[in-house]
Amino acid sequence: MLENSLVMVAIIFIINVVYVSFFTIRMILTLKGYRYVAAVVSMIEIVIYVVGLGLVLDNLNQIQNLIAYAVGYGTGVIVGTKIEEKLALGYITVNVITKEYDRDLPKQLRDKGYGVTSWAAHGLEGERMAMQVLTPRKYELKLYQLIKELDPKAFIIAYEPKTIYGGFWVKSVKKGKLPH
Repeated sequence: MLENSLVMVAIIFIINVVYVSFFTIRMILTLKGYRYVAAVVSMIEIVIYVVGLGLVLDNLNQIQNLIAYAVGYGTGVIVGTKIEEKLALGYITVNVITKEYDRDLPKQLRDKGYGVTSWAAHGLEGERMAMQVLTPRKYELKLYQLIKELDPKAFIIAYEPKTIYGGFWVKSVKKGKLPH
């Protein structure tokens, strides 16, 4: 009896981890505009959800099943966000402000395959160079590391652009020609 109870707890836990992971990924896919992929993921997600919830509702008199469901849900959130981090869908725009005029930072970043637009800026302490760098999210951490190597005192702000249109760099990325 105890063995069956532990198996049920494990099944409920695993089902909920998988369900919530799918839920998290589906939400991110939807937000990133991958609506058809999100629709397919949601079909799988709902089947897993109904099976898991059915197991809990059929055995509501056993508190360990409800606990397994709740712990599996929380674990699923963590697993889903880790999966999304690995997928790294979309692009990131990084604004960089630096004092380094004497070094050609934009060229060094471009040579590594990043899309860079730069201009002169005026800060509280004088002249600066401002750069806007566009990259796929999967290269985001490499970009931060490179910027810090080139200028450890650079000021960096990053955000995800909602829409990208035009430009030579975007065409290169879509053709899979980004050199990294």
